Amino acid sequence: MDRFDAMSILHAVVETGNLSAAGRRLGVPLSTVSRKISDLEAHLGARLLIRSTRSVSLTEVGKAYVVATRRIVEDLAEAERAAAGEYADVKGELVITAPIVFGRLHILPIVTDFLQAYPETDVKLVLADRLVHLADEHVDMALRIATLPDSSDVAVKVGTIRRVVCASPSYMERRGRPQNPAELADHDVVTFSALPLSEAWTFGKGAAARPASPHSRLTVNTAEAAIDAAIAGVGMTRVLSYQIAEAVQAGRLVTVLDDHAPDPVPVSLVYRGQEMLPRKLRAFIDFATPRLKAAL
Repeated sequence: MDRFDAMSILHAVVETGNLSAAGRRLGVPLSTVSRKISDLEAHLGARLLIRSTRSVSLTEVGKAYVVATRRIVEDLAEAERAAAGEYADVKGELVITAPIVFGRLHILPIVTDFLQAYPETDVKLVLADRLVHLADEHVDMALRIATLPDSSDVAVKVGTIRRVVCASPSYMERRGRPQNPAELADHDVVTFSALPLSEAWTFGKGAAARPASPHSRLTVNTAEAAIDAAIAGVGMTRVLSYQIAEAVQAGRLVTVLDDHAPDPVPVSLVYRGQEMLPRKLRAFIDFATPRLKAAL
């Protein structure tokens, strides 16, 4: 039995949620995935997965085994990339993640230019308004819009973005323009649940910052939906400035309470700390950093 192969298949099953999806990702038949997992369990003398008709979950033994073997599989993949020349040449696949709107507006144009500049590279761009874990989801680099916690990851700050409250001109005419955060209690607001910023609206800077929790008439799960609802006049919403730049310029939205805005949010390129960076990753950092700084 090829234990490295079996470990990789087990990790794919865990990441995709079921055996069929793991087989599709790896390009192997479902029967092969099932047999490899069974062989691994027989070799270990322990049950690793609890299987149901639609999904699988790890046993306690399985959870410990996946944690212990993930580093082994990653080290092997790293060694193979080094042997294939990814540390000597700019080539291979990069997996990059970014928030949906920021990624579409700012990261995608950089990626398309990067692919033209480095024809031996491929990029998988994952746009998602959630925290994508670099190691667990095999991501090379993430664009983070947040104050980052201490970790072993490396962050390259490329700028800042403001948090703004906005509404449509028609809503402002109908309900009036709030002059201070306390007046939000008399207004309708739209929140989106994907980001922590939607949980409490903070106003003021530094030690003077104070939270406000206006009542939400509408809760959606993406910033785009919240912006569309605000444009339609449902109420005010709080988003990041770049998300409404086009709508503000076109006059579909106006910002309010700018004098009470909180501290700007840092924007960083984040990658896992490692002794030796693949040339493809170093090339993308050097390529993207000045362009993002200019845009922000």
